Amino acid sequence: MVDAFCATWKLIDSQNFDEYMKSLGVSFATRQVGNVTKPTIAISQDGDKVVVKTQSTFKNTEISAKLGEEFEETTADDRNVKSTLTMEGDNLVHVQKWDGKETKFIREIKDGKMIMTLTFEGVQAVRTYEKA
Repeated sequence: MVDAFCATWKLIDSQNFDEYMKSLGVSFATRQVGNVTKPTIAISQDGDKVVVKTQSTFKNTEISAKLGEEFEETTADDRNVKSTLTMEGDNLVHVQKWDGKETKFIREIKDGKMIMTLTFEGVQAVRTYEKA
């Protein structure tokens, strides 16, 4: 159920995020900002849609979609991707596809924290959030 994720989360720890962004082709300047930014993620449900709002001093993004339905998304680093949100067991999974490439975010709840594992072409970053 998405309910477990419905809260406002603030970033408290980030591992290997610069390498992950580098593998995506994110510019040096954008990576520098991304590395110091501590975003807040608000996850909620609006009817049958999941809403994910990411807010930071750098950029705010919002997505809203039904589970399992592909939608268009513009990422914080300005990639235009086709995304899908699904529940796999207790995990909220977000897949982004563009130009024959794919990245995956797996969000899970562990000990009251939201652990987000980002994977692209074998490079993995782990970002930990706690309820704000």
